[in-house]
Amino acid sequence: MLPYPVMGHRSIITGNKNFADGVRTSFQTASFAALGEGFVAKSMGFRNTAGPEKHQAVAARVQADRAIFLNCRFEGYQDTLYAQTHRQFYKSCVISGTVDFIFGDAAAIFQNCLIYVRKPMENQQNIVTAQGRADKQETTGIVLQDCKIMPDKDLEPVKSQFKTYLGRPWKEFSRTIVMDSTIEDLIHPDG
Repeated sequence: MLPYPVMGHRSIITGNKNFADGVRTSFQTASFAALGEGFVAKSMGFRNTAGPEKHQAVAARVQADRAIFLNCRFEGYQDTLYAQTHRQFYKSCVISGTVDFIFGDAAAIFQNCLIYVRKPMENQQNIVTAQGRADKQETTGIVLQDCKIMPDKDLEPVKSQFKTYLGRPWKEFSRTIVMDSTIEDLIHPDG
């Protein structure tokens, strides 16, 4: 495993669109959207500042085929990173959130990433991934390889008060793989 990322972002794209303020789909709440083919981002930040009480609020939505994110940071709460479609690669990134914060139906690989689980609202539980493969013939899925999953500083002292899960099936044929990764003591025994 390589050393985890060192953050030094000069550019941070922010927004605060969210479900609670009338935006009706997660798709439309994105602070940033990557479209097309061959998109590459290096040492950038993507943030949705809406907060946990605003529910779905995407920091980045990725629809670009062969998209690459190197040493990037994705910050939000619910639905932080929407890996919507096509092939995507994330290396040495930091991703933080609460509910379904890495989600979508892309063929997405996350390698050597830091994944911070944040403190949710009192009536919520944390879910790291929600993969959305609806057809068993699709070659999509989420892969977390050589990643580290841990509570952030606000969740750490109260982590026993909230259930945290690695993932949930968003669609009928959802597929998520966690391999060669470090998972700190915060995941509920049910997974």
